[in-house]
Amino acid sequence: MADVKTSNFIRNIIDDDLRAGRHAEGIHTRFPPEPNGYLHVGHAKSICLNFGVAEDYNGLCNLRFDDTNPTREDVEYVDSIQEDIRWLGFSWGDRRFYASDYFEQMYEYAVMLIKKGLAYVDDLTADEIRSYRGTLTEPGRESPYRNRSVEENLDLFTRMRTGEFPDGARVLRAKIDMASPNLVMRDTVIYRIAHVPHHRTGDAWCIYPMYDFAHPISDAIEGITHSLCTLEFEEHRPFYDWLLEALGFPAEERPRQIEFARLNLTGAITSKRKLRQLVEEGHVRGWDDPRMPTISGMRRRGYPPAAVRAFCEEIGVAKSNSTVDSAMLEHSVRDELNRNAPRVMAVLRPVKLVLTNYPADETEYLLAENSPTHGGQHYVPFARELYIDREDFMEDAPKKFFRLKPGGEVRLKHAYIIKCEEVVKDAAGEIIELRCTYDPETRSGGAAANRKVKGTIQWVAAEHALTAEVRLYESLLRDIPEGEEEPENFIDALNPHSLEILTDAKVESSLHLTAAGAHYQFLRVGYFVVDPDTTPDHIVFNRIVGLKDSWSKVK
Repeated sequence: MADVKTSNFIRNIIDDDLRAGRHAEGIHTRFPPEPNGYLHVGHAKSICLNFGVAEDYNGLCNLRFDDTNPTREDVEYVDSIQEDIRWLGFSWGDRRFYASDYFEQMYEYAVMLIKKGLAYVDDLTADEIRSYRGTLTEPGRESPYRNRSVEENLDLFTRMRTGEFPDGARVLRAKIDMASPNLVMRDTVIYRIAHVPHHRTGDAWCIYPMYDFAHPISDAIEGITHSLCTLEFEEHRPFYDWLLEALGFPAEERPRQIEFARLNLTGAITSKRKLRQLVEEGHVRGWDDPRMPTISGMRRRGYPPAAVRAFCEEIGVAKSNSTVDSAMLEHSVRDELNRNAPRVMAVLRPVKLVLTNYPADETEYLLAENSPTHGGQHYVPFARELYIDREDFMEDAPKKFFRLKPGGEVRLKHAYIIKCEEVVKDAAGEIIELRCTYDPETRSGGAAANRKVKGTIQWVAAEHALTAEVRLYESLLRDIPEGEEEPENFIDALNPHSLEILTDAKVESSLHLTAAGAHYQFLRVGYFVVDPDTTPDHIVFNRIVGLKDSWSKVK
């Protein structure tokens, strides 16, 4: 067995199994997404857990698409799920499966249940089935069709398969116990009619197995040893075990279902239905919008996969649901980028600054550090006309404002100390130019290089700077003020300021022809990534996270 990461109750169960001599052939897990939408941050935890456990124990993890509901499934989602898993750094090798691979076997298993008197065709409507099921405090009532003969059930189920009946006319139900305290065990539905083409099997089927039926059978067929599910499936475990026993799978070969707490993240929407609504109604630009908590959204936002994996490892695996502060995820992202993202200078809201005592026709190249972690340097051009950020100048500055102000001095990062001599405004009173002088002796290596000033700001040379589009992302959901009720419709809780687009930002010329996906720290501003919308003539950056780390302060 490989070195195991932080222990948790799932690994403890596996360790106990191995000590007891079970699973000598190796640990085998699976990740079973339904291809009806893009994966979100909660799925990232499940991916890391299932594939991670398999890696830790030198075992195997299958990718199995739970494609049992063709009304919502699409090849687009199949492709996106595979891309997400690869991006996180995991591989399923040659073990990509689909529940639809087993449709014929599942049908035969359903026939086996009918022959054993453990399943029956029911004519009740969906509403009637719910009514007959009872409540947590009242037992259910048996369907009037529950005691059909084996022969009649076989005939009706065959006719269901051949397409004789319309959608909703009949279902196949397991025959268990309508008085069970567990509502799942009250004759759960295992097949329904749906005259809908399937993305893999076409029109071959018009009846489809329910997840509760397909899940344990698929696990058993594939030789899964530990079937890791989120907590909402805990009440389904008795049916999981009942079905495998009823179908005659040997006890020592049956998978073991283990439930863990799903990931709930503050400020994040993790309902596929709601995420689909955001996309279909145009509230976001698509499933990969950087405001979306989808894995593709996080990828486009610029989250490094190593950071997402570190976050999933940090939060651990629990038996009870809880909500994780999104600042913890941002901390993992910031920690990874702080070590690996090169530093550059950028000015998001530029104002021109002219050094009146610097030669008009001169450009010099100054050395700038790439990264404290990895070292390296690059050259940045310096000239008479520069850009600084508007937020780094204040005309009527308070005493503790240590950036640039009239008559005040600051150091330009990697360069010289400058002093503001004059403020130029347009007819509307807007500042359009700052006229300053520089001290040539304050450059590194100069006679006054160690002269101290309280502020240091970033800058870019006007003639050499690249104009960039910068997209500043905030939470998709707004903060609800204390005392205000949560809106019934989550759309009403969307943050109208979740995206601000700056079209005239200025960045270092060293970023010319930078590839999409490249990460940078913009000094004093935050961490940014090059967006796929970038072209050779138009560079686009997404803000990943700011520099401020609230989680580290909490810790």
